[in-house]
Amino acid sequence: MKKYRYDIIDLDCAACAKEVEEAINEIKGIQNCIVNFGTGKITLESELENTLEEIKKVAAKVEPDCTIKLPEEDKRERKDYGIIRLIIGIILAIIGFTKIIPNEIISNSLITGAYGVLLYRTFIKSIKQIRGKIIDENLLMVISCIGAYLVGEKLEGLMVILLFEIGKVLEAKAISKSRKSIKDLMDIKPKYANLKGENGETKQVEPQDVKIGDTIIVKEGEEIPLDGIVISGNASLNTSALTGETKVYEVKKGNTVLSGSINQNGLIEIEVTANYENGTVNRILELVESATDKKAKTETYVTKLAKIYTPIVIILALIVAIFMPIIVQGINYSESIYRALTFLVIACPCSIAISVPLSYFSGIGKSSKRGILVKGSDFLDGLKDINNIIFDKTGTITTGEFEVSEIKTLENELTEEEILEYVAIGETYSTHPLAKSITNKYTKEIDTSEVKNLKEIRGKGIEYEKEGKKIKIGNKKFIEETSKEELKEIKTTGTVIYLSIDNVVKGAITLEDQIKQNAKKDIEKLNKLGITTRIFTGDVKETAEEIAQKAGIKEIKAQMLPQDKFEELEKIINKNQKGKKVAFVGDGINDSPVLARADIGISMGGVGAQSAIEASDIVLMTDEIKKIEEGIEISKKTNKIIKQNLTISIAIKIIILALSILGLSNMWQAVFSDVGVTIITILNTLRILK
Repeated sequence: MKKYRYDIIDLDCAACAKEVEEAINEIKGIQNCIVNFGTGKITLESELENTLEEIKKVAAKVEPDCTIKLPEEDKRERKDYGIIRLIIGIILAIIGFTKIIPNEIISNSLITGAYGVLLYRTFIKSIKQIRGKIIDENLLMVISCIGAYLVGEKLEGLMVILLFEIGKVLEAKAISKSRKSIKDLMDIKPKYANLKGENGETKQVEPQDVKIGDTIIVKEGEEIPLDGIVISGNASLNTSALTGETKVYEVKKGNTVLSGSINQNGLIEIEVTANYENGTVNRILELVESATDKKAKTETYVTKLAKIYTPIVIILALIVAIFMPIIVQGINYSESIYRALTFLVIACPCSIAISVPLSYFSGIGKSSKRGILVKGSDFLDGLKDINNIIFDKTGTITTGEFEVSEIKTLENELTEEEILEYVAIGETYSTHPLAKSITNKYTKEIDTSEVKNLKEIRGKGIEYEKEGKKIKIGNKKFIEETSKEELKEIKTTGTVIYLSIDNVVKGAITLEDQIKQNAKKDIEKLNKLGITTRIFTGDVKETAEEIAQKAGIKEIKAQMLPQDKFEELEKIINKNQKGKKVAFVGDGINDSPVLARADIGISMGGVGAQSAIEASDIVLMTDEIKKIEEGIEISKKTNKIIKQNLTISIAIKIIILALSILGLSNMWQAVFSDVGVTIITILNTLRILK
């Protein structure tokens, strides 16, 4: 099976997309087809040689007006024949109804011609869909207009299809605007890469053409096209496109850089470590584009409802047309048929079918711009229902990077600066993660010219000779092996590195994992939202309690293995309030099981392990806890607008429906309840992006 991706255009609604998706999935040799209405994309797996032709053929039966093409194919501006048809139809109608040509036959012919021009697209589409056993609003419009023509209400019937066609044109414009807004929010795809050749010359190439191990050059003002490691130069990088934050980061030789970052100052050479398909930018774009393929319950319900909704509406209209003259005195069949036709127009579900999925996609696009990658509309929807958040400690509440918190002089012979210098000299040669914390603390140039016989003992420490002295740096057990005295325990929640010179302990350095900046303030905001916060950690109880106190979290469970976290999370989920969600926030490989089990798994995209990111439902690109609150706010706003759209659509339809049955409204109001409300809800949806 080979994976394919195509663009699909001229889809009217999410229900139409679902119908195309189901039809393509029935083709033998094709599987896992997903038609994403929000992005206008089709993804599928196929073993057929002529995949594109096959899916075009099937899609044409379901949605005759839709076009499927290869991405980037045919960038020419397409002519809008809908507007041309509208103009011709209007001209014919005006001439026919005003009787500019004083001949009854010609006038009626022009009116009939106007019907034909305006109703053509909808009529052909409804016929093709009936053949495919699909009934939707297109058939409702055809029945209503032809019925109005036959009962003598030619003007109203013409106005119904005219307003319907105008609505379709405006809908297409509104949807296009929404998609463009979302596309602009996520426009981080690199345009080119400056590939350095063996002779030192550079040439611009497509990022997809660059291989792992190649060298690329990024100049000032350019976007980094591929992930890699800086091999020369210095630069100031703006990562706002990836994280949503406008912070600038200084990078130099040896630093890892991510595609999508902008070089604001300097020139750097980068050795590429990941091809374009596996790079940061492409992963983000694929994640956001496929996010709405996982439907939220509200969206799925609306899509499923559309299948049975239209046939029910037609049956009800038939009941009104046939039985109203029998039940209600003074109403003849001509009037009951007219009311039934009006009923059909009112009942079109366009506003609901379009606004709900578009709202979710807009919310996901907005979240992405803020550095919150949501993997599905169901997860965006679930954020607003969180009432329990469990945090891992290291890399989540804390930075995951140890810093020197204290330097002790145990013999009072050396200064703190001298103790730090001895330790930094040894740690220069170490590969241990804590070594970098020591060398970063020592700001002077480290002189290793006189260092001799240096050895690193794995899991214990380092020993070397300098100026005839035997220096040992390491943990308590390592130092005590040769020390002349038993070391006193230093009370700390951090990690202690001891310094011994000629078997006499001279000092100690304490390193601690620092709590993230603003973590306490961010957690306080979550608590104010009524969310219970907890810490699950494998660290010792004392360290966990100290971090929890600094972060303002009262409930802690320490010294937990991954299975302990999983079991405890299971208990919280089972006891949780119905309709509410439990979230777990983590970053490590050991967090993957609980991230997958939580109602909503949230991982740290910056420091997080790849397995944790893959297991999670939401990725925070900046590793900041405040992004959780921002995501909840976007979720609430999206949900609020969806409710507004549904309320507006249903309320107006019910009011005009009741008026039509009572004979107090005509088809003009009916068209407004369909097309007008659809446009209102789409414009309301665009507020999410602001």
